[in-house]
Amino acid sequence: MSLFWLTMFVLGLSVGGFFVGRYRALSTSNDGSRGLHSLPIYYGTNVLMSVLVPGFAFIIVMMLIGPAYIERSISASIPDSAVAEGSSRSLIMSDVRRVADGLDQEVSTGQLTEIEVADLRADTTDIRARLGEIGVALGSDVTAPVLTAAQTYRAMNRTLQGIITVGTILLALAGFAYSVKRTNKDFRARNTVEKLTLLLLLAAACVAILTTIGIVLSLIFNTIEFFRLYPALDFFFGTTWAPSFSGRGGQSDLGVIPLIWGTLYISLIALAVAVPIGLFAAIYLSEYASPRLRSIAKPALEILAGIPTIVYGLFALTVVGPMLLGVFGSGGVGWMQGASSVLTAGLVMGIMLIPFVSSLSDDIINAVPQAMRDGSLGLGATPSETVRQVIMPAALPGIVGAILLAASRAIGETMIVVMGAGAAARLSMNPFEAMTTVTAKIVSQLTGDSEFTSPETLVAFALGMTLFVITLGMNVLALHIVRKYREQYE
Repeated sequence: MSLFWLTMFVLGLSVGGFFVGRYRALSTSNDGSRGLHSLPIYYGTNVLMSVLVPGFAFIIVMMLIGPAYIERSISASIPDSAVAEGSSRSLIMSDVRRVADGLDQEVSTGQLTEIEVADLRADTTDIRARLGEIGVALGSDVTAPVLTAAQTYRAMNRTLQGIITVGTILLALAGFAYSVKRTNKDFRARNTVEKLTLLLLLAAACVAILTTIGIVLSLIFNTIEFFRLYPALDFFFGTTWAPSFSGRGGQSDLGVIPLIWGTLYISLIALAVAVPIGLFAAIYLSEYASPRLRSIAKPALEILAGIPTIVYGLFALTVVGPMLLGVFGSGGVGWMQGASSVLTAGLVMGIMLIPFVSSLSDDIINAVPQAMRDGSLGLGATPSETVRQVIMPAALPGIVGAILLAASRAIGETMIVVMGAGAAARLSMNPFEAMTTVTAKIVSQLTGDSEFTSPETLVAFALGMTLFVITLGMNVLALHIVRKYREQYE
């Protein structure tokens, strides 16, 4: 049974169980709903959750564990002699998956039967051509180990699908039968539902925490592996970024300083644009704008936060870059050589950050008690003096925290940098030159079918770990400033 129909079965059984549980509870009471311990809806919800939770939990667990186990088993079964020079197990596994998908397509279209698939041999002269006809692109010839691994891969996947189908159906039916059996007027359905809800909320919280831990551990382990292959001192203090992948010759220089400099330089320009505009917009909207104007301007300003970053990147590439080139390029003062530059990416990124600064600052300014404003105005201060001398000092810690959070957002930006700043890693103070950032190089280092055993690929994890530490430090600093210097008002 496919995953879609299996899901439909569990959902249908759970919905049916809701009505069965509710009806059974009412049928055991001689006084209707007044004779029940809990409201009728709780009895139905108990049956519904008893079907949904174990059914979907089994599907999720098996979908996470099963494919990883199959991949590991198949990869280990491929002999070392099958891995040709210049190739790798990951590339061989890519061909195994493609051949298995091709065999599945031929079986589904009736061109092959399961018996013929089991009898296939690598000396079948037309196997590669037959797979190519249905769009299966292979990186190498179909050797005997690859074909055998593909057949085993298909068999294990079918077995896994059968286990998921049978296990899910049995668990769903068992939950349905058990919950319906114990449903009666004295059953404490509300208590059970609340406990199950609490467990689900706890599980959701654990998923978020475990996901964060998994991301951090993945970065740490791969970073450690990178530093086993490349000196840490050369990485953190090197001033040259020149990766050289296998087959291109030369020795890689993987110094991170030019990337960090480009990241910070573009972020500073972005903050120089976003902070004044966003802060002044927040002051106007919170202190001077009429309620009608605020109800229109604030949502319109926050629309900027919902625009995808790829759209900002296209805006930088097609509008801002050529515009700056026309002013500062050969047609103007001659300072700029191309449309991609630090200034291009910084200006567009600053526009993107405006709603972050303005929205957070607006909330912080509005949190200042109205009594402070009334007291200042009552003592004869003008509205502008009240803003400068009363409201801004009271809101300053929160505003600083908002700026640091916006800086963290700028440091982690990718698409605007890729499309607007260029790809050159250099140390320069000239904002009209093309530069690149840590995030852009993470993308370029992991693009393609690469083997995760070379320092040129593993360096992406070291870059990610460096960026993670920088942004984490800025977020911690922002929270520390907000908590330490925030004044509590009654």
